[in-house]
Amino acid sequence: MFRKTISVAVLALLCQPALADVEHPNIVFFLVDDLGYMDVEPNNPNTFYETPNVSRLAKRSLRFTDGYAANPVCSPTRFSIMTGRYPSRVDATNFFAGKRPGKFRPAPLNDRMPLEEWTLGEALQSVGYRTAFLGKWHLGPAEPFWPENQGFDINVGGHHRGSPPGGYFSPFKNPRLKDGVKGEHLTTRLTDEALRIIEQSRDNPFLLYLSFYTVHTPLQAPPDLVEKYRRKAAKLDPALAEFSDEEQVWPRAAKRRVRILQKHAVYAAMVETMDRSIGRVLDKLDDLNLADDTVICFMSDNGGLSTSEGSPTSNLPLRGGKGWLYEGGIREPYMIAWPGVTTGGAVTELPVCSVDFLPTLCEIAGVQQKPPKPLDGESLVPILRDASKSVTREALYWHYPHYSNQGGFPGGAVRRGRYKLIERFENGDVHLYDLATDRGERNDLAETQPDRANEMREMLHRWYEEVDAKFLQAKPDSDEQPWRP
Repeated sequence: MFRKTISVAVLALLCQPALADVEHPNIVFFLVDDLGYMDVEPNNPNTFYETPNVSRLAKRSLRFTDGYAANPVCSPTRFSIMTGRYPSRVDATNFFAGKRPGKFRPAPLNDRMPLEEWTLGEALQSVGYRTAFLGKWHLGPAEPFWPENQGFDINVGGHHRGSPPGGYFSPFKNPRLKDGVKGEHLTTRLTDEALRIIEQSRDNPFLLYLSFYTVHTPLQAPPDLVEKYRRKAAKLDPALAEFSDEEQVWPRAAKRRVRILQKHAVYAAMVETMDRSIGRVLDKLDDLNLADDTVICFMSDNGGLSTSEGSPTSNLPLRGGKGWLYEGGIREPYMIAWPGVTTGGAVTELPVCSVDFLPTLCEIAGVQQKPPKPLDGESLVPILRDASKSVTREALYWHYPHYSNQGGFPGGAVRRGRYKLIERFENGDVHLYDLATDRGERNDLAETQPDRANEMREMLHRWYEEVDAKFLQAKPDSDEQPWRP
């Protein structure tokens, strides 16, 4: 074993918080599909869903209240976590390979993570980690664009599909996961495999990347849990409205129903199966005396599904959800636990992004290799050591030149400090919001603060050029041209 080293600083500075004494700590990364910011108890004590193990993890973690996905849908955000780079740099700007008709043709879409990208798995392999990927991959159409060719020694269930092809009960119809007994539950099975890998890897540093398919559609869960939440929903005030017909842009120019009350029993049961799985992994780390040697990350790949496909959750007070550039589509549960370093239960409002995970984990793991391409993310290690610290970048950016399946409009966005500007790609309209006082993005300040709006828009346009961003295209049978920055 080469895991342990003694920190001289800890011995010399007894009055300071202890630094981690692990040279190459294990890393467990929990990525939940489509989980909303308001779906977990640490962010929303009044959530309908029961997430005691996410709360348990939060008590060990630094929780980022303003943690963001790099994109409002899955594949681009997954790319950003794996590479530390904005997905617009390789035109991976929508889920692979998604196309939705609209007024204009969407921007060109690259539907694979290029093999020349330097991934989190490859980075950790370079310093001796055993790397395992479990669950949803959705970063390439076929081999060789699957985990085993992108830095992972083990691949359990990762392939091209964005939702489980056989649903959540065996037979799974998954080319990287053998079927269990008929009716075996997918989330439970992936967790069983994760525990087995932890057992096998306990004597050397490992990366366990557990990428749940849940809570993505199809909406399916164990019947006993569904019944539990049906009984819970029945106790809610029947006068409470579940949906609102909110004015939101949709390719068919129709109003779109938005869920405003969390009470979907099947979805709730799916959230609890995820939470139970996290608890099982935490228990295993405790049982094997690995908890103090393990860094844990927790995040979702995009906002909760509130405007389509059953609209199973509500993100209120955040506006919109999956597929939207509003906060409900990109603000995520975001936590990092680093034993001996993070102050458990600490909270920071510092805006951070999914691109920050790779540089952060590389620094924690002692990766010396220089990335072959520039990173967009920044290491959060200084903030993990002291939550009052900040990062050097001026802003965070988004670029989504597509019509989303959930009704979202093509657009871009920039957040600088407390302000966020959204730009619509059909006509170039902009909206400015002060998130410190209006995180629901209801009060548009673009007309009352034109100087700020113009300055932020110029920043966004400079970033478009930096990442070689692509935009909407005219339809072949139409003379109407989309807006261009």
